[in-house]
Amino acid sequence: MRKLIYSMGVSLDGFIAGPDGEIDWSAPDEELHRFHNEQAREVGAALYGRRLYETMIFWETADERPSAPEYVLEFARIWKDTPKIVFSKTLEKVEGNSRLVRDGAAEEVARLKAEPGKDLAVGGAGLASTFMKLGLIDEYRLFVSPVILGGGTPYFPALDERINLELVETRTFGSRVVYVRYLTLP
Repeated sequence: MRKLIYSMGVSLDGFIAGPDGEIDWSAPDEELHRFHNEQAREVGAALYGRRLYETMIFWETADERPSAPEYVLEFARIWKDTPKIVFSKTLEKVEGNSRLVRDGAAEEVARLKAEPGKDLAVGGAGLASTFMKLGLIDEYRLFVSPVILGGGTPYFPALDERINLELVETRTFGSRVVYVRYLTLP
């Protein structure tokens, strides 16, 4: 069975975006970008909500910028090759190697997890919170940036029940970002 992994950059106080949606504080340097590339290569499909998909669509043509560093071009190629499932009731269409799902998110994820293949990644706090509340997330990967935002979009939603985790990996990058990886305990 494939795992569903929730991985995002997060401020020290737990936000993935600031009060006005700003994410400039989480831009990766080369070392961190290469680590993201390695992780992205391991994903069988990426699940996005509308907002993050609209942000990430930039990568659909990013490999056409010859002046971009090699590690950026590499991520663009990985992103384009990775199948994407976009969950949205408002989008009319998606581009490239993507398909749109309007209803039945929980059923779709359960079906995807039961298929053979590489693990699944979910990005975006809104979609991830839906899956978190349904107990569908198997692993959490946080890239904690040394910044306190004081508000914004939280990584974790308010929950009715506790989720117990096991720390399985940590790493500190030269940019002072700390990576922590937790598995969900039964």
